[in-house]
Amino acid sequence: MTDVQSGITGDQRHDAQTLWDYHHLHHPLRPCDAAIGLGGHDLGVAACAAELYHRGLFPVLVFSGGRSRVHPERLPRGEAVRFRERALELGVPEDVILVEPDATNTGENISLSRAVLASAGIAVRSVLLITVPPVERRAFATCRRQWPGVEVVCASAPGELGEYMRAIGDEKDVLDMLVGELQRVVEYPRRGFAIAQPVPDDVRAAYERLRSAGFDSRLIKD
Repeated sequence: MTDVQSGITGDQRHDAQTLWDYHHLHHPLRPCDAAIGLGGHDLGVAACAAELYHRGLFPVLVFSGGRSRVHPERLPRGEAVRFRERALELGVPEDVILVEPDATNTGENISLSRAVLASAGIAVRSVLLITVPPVERRAFATCRRQWPGVEVVCASAPGELGEYMRAIGDEKDVLDMLVGELQRVVEYPRRGFAIAQPVPDDVRAAYERLRSAGFDSRLIKD
């Protein structure tokens, strides 16, 4: 059956749920030496970071990201700058937040934030990566490659797939993102960008079905 409003079938929603569950790591949260809020067009990252700061999970926070290449119109002054503003609105003290405004991808989010923390004289043995739910697994794999030796914990705003779709306001874009993230989980280790992750057969099958159905705007083309 097809959802008339969205054009997404029940089977496609089931496949999307399979990818959503895979991308989530469900790491137990614990205090870390620093946190990095990975850039994107979803201000939920800043809200999640603020909540976790108020829970005492880290003493210093880097927001990383320049202008979004996918949706530059949403945060025209840059992701890290806007995330910082939102965190301040939510009560995070100004002196807790560092800004890295140049990163254009997840690898740079990690490497440039690492450099910012080092320049501030902050020793980091453990880092909390805060991102959107579909990016948790790739963020973890990227950090393990870019920053070997550091302990990595991943977090994102809690919630179900349907809630996330409603918050983003574009269901197809969410499915495109889930498909694109799975492709990157598979492909990036071959390019040296991330460590390899096991991908179960049902996850691969869901990915192939959604890709064949046209949920492909976030795929890497080269």
